[in-house]
Amino acid sequence: MLAFHGFGQDHQAYFAMEEKLGDQYTLYSFDLFYHGKSFWHHNQTALTKEFWRELMLEFFRAHKIERYSLAGFSMGGRFVLSTLEAFPDRVEDIVFIAPDGIKTSTWYSLATYPGFFRNWFRSFIVKPQGFTNLVNVMHRYKVVDKGILKFANTQMRTVKQRRRVFYTWTVFKPLKFNMKRVAHLLNAYEIPVQMFLGKHDKIMTEENMRRLLNRLEKYELVILNTGHNDLIEETAKAMAGPALAAT
Repeated sequence: MLAFHGFGQDHQAYFAMEEKLGDQYTLYSFDLFYHGKSFWHHNQTALTKEFWRELMLEFFRAHKIERYSLAGFSMGGRFVLSTLEAFPDRVEDIVFIAPDGIKTSTWYSLATYPGFFRNWFRSFIVKPQGFTNLVNVMHRYKVVDKGILKFANTQMRTVKQRRRVFYTWTVFKPLKFNMKRVAHLLNAYEIPVQMFLGKHDKIMTEENMRRLLNRLEKYELVILNTGHNDLIEETAKAMAGPALAAT
């Protein structure tokens, strides 16, 4: 299983899954760029799908991997989708855990939009108060939920964190996906799909995931009694437990 973590995490995010499912999978958990010990050495040059394909191809050759499962949490969902598009014939099954990439967030769109909005977002790296004030005002008028507010409070505290937010969003800009094409690949190659969502997750919701799920011929959707941040651990428990009841 190739596992891709969420924003602000590293490969250790999947230790719980390795503990619970180590007898079923050989787990390869990656540090994504700007996270853990992984660096992007191309300044603000965007990460293309072609570059990702070549990178993964080198990894497969080095480890003599032909077929594999994929797991992606939050931001890691984009890398699951990129790998699926590049090598659909190699994918055994997919475990989506509240994945990003199915419906692009407003904040991602703003940060990656060329011109004014991108420069405006970049200015928050050294002057974060404007971003904090904006989020607080939008939360007050119920334009954004408390999940976004929590993100602002936990992931935008330091210059290093704010730089990671900006460069992650901008460098990963090309990793966008057409759900009609994604669904076609999943259906055509008959790839089993499990989707795990949190009942209390306001960031990745079932409504958003329907952009993909409604196009699939077959899938398993599991709603866990948790929020966004604990979903990997709760998913590992659910997968290791009795047979799941899809919702």
